[in-house]
Amino acid sequence: MRGLAMVLLAAVTAFAADDPWTKVRDLKSGTELRIFKKGGLHPILAKMEEARPDSLIIVIKNEELAIQRDQIDRIDYRPLKTGGRVAKETRETAQGPDATTAAESPNNVPGESTSASTNYVINSQPDFQTIYRRPAPQVKTPEPKK
Repeated sequence: MRGLAMVLLAAVTAFAADDPWTKVRDLKSGTELRIFKKGGLHPILAKMEEARPDSLIIVIKNEELAIQRDQIDRIDYRPLKTGGRVAKETRETAQGPDATTAAESPNNVPGESTSASTNYVINSQPDFQTIYRRPAPQVKTPEPKK
């Protein structure tokens, strides 16, 4: 009896690992999505609310909408970005004493010179990544005639 339970558990786990919808169900609420529907010309840009076994609940401009799973061709998501919107980059360089720095210094004393520069870079959003594609329909091959 225990062996049967182990085999059944392994089969369920293997099936869940092969199901691409499980990755969609693992997305956090609020994740930005790009949804391509069957026969649609343009993708739908929305925020993830919830993924159910048979449908996807999304939010578009504060309005919830449900899309049936069999109507979805592809789903792309935008990964959450790490860090802030603005990044600060500081560079410092140091130069040792040489003849040119000694001539330029007010007391003609050779010494080390340093310089620093700071740049602010605006981080852009990460690109969309495909997380789900509708599986191709399985085609049954006819059995050969005997």
